[in-house]
Amino acid sequence: MKSYYSIFIVVLVFLFSSFNVYKACEYAGSNINFTKKKIEKALAVEDVNLAHYHAYKALNTIEKSKYQLKECGCDYASESIADGLKNLKFATKATSLSSTRILLNKALENTLDGLEALQEHEFHNSRYASNVLVMNTIVANNEKAAFKKPEKSELESTIDTSLEKYRESLDKIVTSVDCKVARAFAENIYLHCEQQLLRSDLTEGKKYYNLRTKEITDKALEKLKDCN
Repeated sequence: MKSYYSIFIVVLVFLFSSFNVYKACEYAGSNINFTKKKIEKALAVEDVNLAHYHAYKALNTIEKSKYQLKECGCDYASESIADGLKNLKFATKATSLSSTRILLNKALENTLDGLEALQEHEFHNSRYASNVLVMNTIVANNEKAAFKKPEKSELESTIDTSLEKYRESLDKIVTSVDCKVARAFAENIYLHCEQQLLRSDLTEGKKYYNLRTKEITDKALEKLKDCN
């Protein structure tokens, strides 16, 4: 009986830690996606100083994402993002627009690699993958069971329910308001959520709220992508 209780405690601790790792990877992905957009803005401008400005924004976003990347434990993503950070730093010091763009393109490639790695982090030799292996070994030695992602917390379920009203309201705006006005409205909300997710002082509830709001808004923006 004591051995089963110990196994239960190990499994409980593992599930809690793996859930936190999953959320950290999700938050890191959101922040790195924001970095990608800043690099793309830097590449789009024709003024070297403005390109440097957007590169600094992208650089600062990566700096603020280091904690989430560490908690996520995906070595592939961390290495790619670190390379991107180096290229961004070089880009901010480049004197010409052409040399700045070369470095920005390298940083963008690194960032895209990092995003792809985060999406596939569970298949890598990272902390998350190692934990899954340990979990499977423990279960196999006692009673075989499939590993499942932890259930949503009561708080997250409450947030999801409350955001259904936001989703419905946003859908009405998309279908009934002038396309350009609706897109501007949605873009402002999306940008606000991205900026909030960069904050280090947010509670888990507020992080989840902004992440889900961003996801819902992104789907609305997809419907409005053909606005002239």
